Amino acid sequence: MEWNAGLARPVALAELGERYRHYRLGDPPAEAAMAGSLRRWGQLAPVVACVREQRLEVIDGFKRLVAARQIGTWTSLSVRVLEVDEPTAKAAILGLNREQRPVRELEEAWVVQGLVRDDGMTQIEAASLLGRHKSWVCRRLALLEKLSVAVKEDLRLGLVGPSLARELTRLPTGNQEAVLALVRRETLTAQQVNGVIDLLQGASQEQAAFVLARPREALAAVQGVPIALRDPRLSRAGNWLARHLTGALEGLVRVENWLRTPNERELHRQDRELLQPLLARVGDQASVVAELVLGPECKRVRMP
Repeated sequence: MEWNAGLARPVALAELGERYRHYRLGDPPAEAAMAGSLRRWGQLAPVVACVREQRLEVIDGFKRLVAARQIGTWTSLSVRVLEVDEPTAKAAILGLNREQRPVRELEEAWVVQGLVRDDGMTQIEAASLLGRHKSWVCRRLALLEKLSVAVKEDLRLGLVGPSLARELTRLPTGNQEAVLALVRRETLTAQQVNGVIDLLQGASQEQAAFVLARPREALAAVQGVPIALRDPRLSRAGNWLARHLTGALEGLVRVENWLRTPNERELHRQDRELLQPLLARVGDQASVVAELVLGPECKRVRMP
């Protein structure tokens, strides 16, 4: 669908509903920044809404709506109205944000669940509507329907990353919190988490207890020292590069899991100021490597 369809017109704030807001995560800092932008520059882009039960319901622009209400002197916003059915309205929540702030996987999961469970669409139909593969839809559903309540709450709060959450969906809900605690305590890499979950599947109670108590020893006993496999599709140089890029990625994933661990990720303001040049250098170096491998026209692609 062409998301830019529809004419914009001023609408009073009181006439704008928020029935679709539960498909988006709240972001108070971004809302405060938006309020500052409205005060300084005014409204740069219209809010997008659709008509439901004779009322305009916002599907994109929740931060602008919250910010306008916070300011107090704003009484209306420019609104573009789309004529869409219920499934397409949900798809628009993702489609309208695809070129802006990356939609978080949990938000994608909420939309997918709404399409499949509330609107009665098949997973193939939902995938077609969203322009995705069926496996993408399956993974998003699993984030909501195969995770324990506690893990889902940590995912919502940003204390668990989507990659780790997907790994945890391979376990029964009763075992997920124990493995999450293990990952935080031992700061396991993504490869180690995958191996631990492999070991726990089909393990006896005694074996599971050993894996949870001494994960690295359990992995070494079963797998030995991990050996990077050669990809037959790649040249010798390509395999060398893949091995080193995988090692760098594993290190970054380990840092991410550490930063998402409660009570461990609290950094002081001075820490952030001193680490900023190092983080900038990491990003710059990654861009340099990508350009050397893919060429100067390379663009960052978000993996599904």
